[in-house]
Amino acid sequence: MREKGIISPAAREDDLQFDVTLRPKRLDDFTGQPKLKENLSIAITAARKRGEALDHVLLYGPPGLGKTTLATIIAQELEVGFEQTAGPILQKKLDLTGILSNIRARQVFFIDEIHRLLPDVEEMFYSALEDFRVDILIGAGPGARTHSLPMPRFTAIGATTRQGLVSAPLRGRFGLVLRLNHYDVADLTRIVKRSAGILEVKLDEAGAGEIARRSRGTPRIANRLLRRVRDYAEVRADGRIDLKIAQAALDLLEVDRFGLDEIDQKIMTTVLVKYGGGPVGVNTIAASIDEEADTIEEVYEPYLMQLGFIDRTPRGRVATPRAFEYFGILPRRPGGPQGSLF
Repeated sequence: MREKGIISPAAREDDLQFDVTLRPKRLDDFTGQPKLKENLSIAITAARKRGEALDHVLLYGPPGLGKTTLATIIAQELEVGFEQTAGPILQKKLDLTGILSNIRARQVFFIDEIHRLLPDVEEMFYSALEDFRVDILIGAGPGARTHSLPMPRFTAIGATTRQGLVSAPLRGRFGLVLRLNHYDVADLTRIVKRSAGILEVKLDEAGAGEIARRSRGTPRIANRLLRRVRDYAEVRADGRIDLKIAQAALDLLEVDRFGLDEIDQKIMTTVLVKYGGGPVGVNTIAASIDEEADTIEEVYEPYLMQLGFIDRTPRGRVATPRAFEYFGILPRRPGGPQGSLF
């Protein structure tokens, strides 16, 4: 199961509807990320007491951890409207102007993949974020003039998987900058059990724990694996998911005990076998496995680093002794040939 890859439009829409069904609606129902939740709760409560718009919020972290879910929760907690778009959609200034001109007081305006805003669109966004106005150019040539339209105070929420690509001027206009981290097994187990309850799936504690352990620390993947295990249980068993059924289903999906899938295996095999553990550049890895470098950096590499299988160095990616041990490959001796599989 690939977190990112070639997915049919029908399957993508099905996944989206599935995720929306399972998303929590309130901050108290959102599992994990305790420090982030506390900071958000304080800010939301203060804004509601003052009757003001919440400060602009920038959410960053690996995909699938709940950035969009948190944006909708913030709007629910503030009891205000919610408008959503994405950086790649805003191709020209007029696209942004049209949305901003319809923003209402205290409304939440969510921009996914905010790091992909075009420079001229981003510059126009500055005045909206800081001065709550929209600057419109009227006319052309020597007679052109700028007209400023005032805006009500609103809350902008940006989400990105690549915080380093968000320009400093844009990042500086967000009052709250919050990072989402990968989830531990205990939190993921609670998420899986909650989702199973919503879907009316019979799931015991051991089965939920096994799905959680193989979910790469990501709720989105946990929910997708739950759906696949549910299918297996309905076809090959009596519909109940226990440890044995969960293990059999996940093994059939070729998701190992750490949640590593086919692409993870290819990345590690490339680094360990082809390049003797590295260092090797991410573009070289991408070319070797026919995958986008950005996909490797955003989707796969963070989890491999979290597991302690790979390190980033100035010279490239380097496999750790833990990776050699787990994949059963002998490290290359200095000046010697590449080690073989055990």
